[in-house]
Order: sequence, then C-alpha cells, then structure tokens
Amino acid sequence: MKKKLSKKEIEKIITAHDIVGTIAIIEIPKELESKEKTIAKSLLKTNKNIKTVLKKVGEHKGIFRTQKMKLLAGKNTKETIHKENNVKIKLNVEKVFFSARLGTERKRIMKQIKKDEKIMVLFSGCAPYVCVFAKNTRAKKVVGVELNTEGHKYGLENIKLNKLTNTKLIQGNVKKTTPKLKETFDRISMQLPKNAEDFLPEAFMISKKGTIIHFYDFEHEKEFYKTEEKVNNACKKADIKYEVLKFEKCGKYGPRKFRVCLDFKIL
Repeated sequence: MKKKLSKKEIEKIITAHDIVGTIAIIEIPKELESKEKTIAKSLLKTNKNIKTVLKKVGEHKGIFRTQKMKLLAGKNTKETIHKENNVKIKLNVEKVFFSARLGTERKRIMKQIKKDEKIMVLFSGCAPYVCVFAKNTRAKKVVGVELNTEGHKYGLENIKLNKLTNTKLIQGNVKKTTPKLKETFDRISMQLPKNAEDFLPEAFMISKKGTIIHFYDFEHEKEFYKTEEKVNNACKKADIKYEVLKFEKCGKYGPRKFRVCLDFKIL
C-alpha cells in the first residue's frame, strides 16, 4: 500500500481484523474511507485464505447483537463456514452474532466437561458452543436455546454439518422456554455478556446441587468485582449458596474493558 497511501495514512490503518471462515472483517477510520477499497484489496492479496473483505458499519445493535457489514472486496457474500476446535460452523456474519476470538474460551470450557454431563447453552446463537461441546467431549446431552430465528436455523445446519446426535436446539425466549423444561443440567453456559444477570433466575430453575454455571459479563478492569456482585445478589434473592471456581478474562471489547466469565458452582 506504500505506493497508494501516504505514510500518515498507513499509520492510521487499523491492522487488527477478524477472520471468520473465508471472510475478513475490518474497521476503517473515517479519514481513510476514500481508500477503503484499496486497503481491502491489499488484504486479499496478502492472505490467500480470505475470499471476501467486509467493513464494520456501526456497532453491534439490538437484542441479537448483530452488526451491519459492507462489501469492500472479493466475493459478494456474507455467509461462510468457520473451522475451529474440530468443528465447522456455518453462518451469515451479518445476521448472527459470532466471535471467532471466543474459540479459546469455548475450548476452556470444553476441557472441563466430564463424561455423561448434561449441558445447557443459553443464548446459543448458531450453536458454536453446542457443537464444540458435543463433538469434543463425552457429554450425554447438549441443549441450546436461542431466540434469533436466523441463529437457530444455522444452528440446526451446524448440528447436521458436524454429524452430532447428542444435541437439541430450542428456538425461543430463555425466560419463557426454560421454566417449561422438566429437567436439570450439570453445566450451564450463559453466552449473553450484557445483562445476563437478568436471566440467572431461569438458570437456577434448571440447576441442582453441583451444577456449574459459566456467567459472562462486560466490565471495566477497575470494576471486575461487579461481576461477582451480580451473581451474589441473584443467589441471595433465590436463597442459593454458591462457590466461585474461577474468574476469567475472555478478551477486550473496548479500552480497558473486557468480556469476563465467572465460573461458579451451586452448593
């Protein structure tokens, strides 16, 4: 790009980008928007595995935390198959929330799963957690609940794509669906990091003594204590005793702000 952009312009390029399958998702500063296609084409040339370059348009919005994307270069598609942790995940990056960066976090939980565990994944999206858990462990059953119809549709495709037989996906609202389930689970993963504490009462409904809950949250690094406060308040209200097992940072989402996970056990 040195032949097409000035030194100052090159310094302003945000080099960090997400790769989901064959799609690269980049951010373009406002002052470089006139050169965005040049930047995108350069990225295509430097990575043969990338077939499409999309630009983020705005922030994640709505209850499904989806984000608009604009095609800058390559094949005109927003659908791809992402590979991680021995599974294939098909999705449309604009219609379904998915973070390739959470692959490490999915593996972290996967390694904790014991034989014959029954696992619930709340806010399961296109089922990446469901697929990773079911494919790589000896779990007895992995259930996912997702409100987004597009996410649920891709989740069903991914179950078939990975030839999984010990899974079940439910399309619906966690608050309405969970109380109808007449069973408890050994492990519950709550993928929604924003306002997930509002759904802890539903998680408790399908818990039992010994159930491990993976509770996600967004917090500033100076306020990590608030994550356990949210869990503690919900447990007190439900008259539930618990034990903190681990606190994990799962990646940044802003300056000094992190997605975090509190693993705790029902006593």
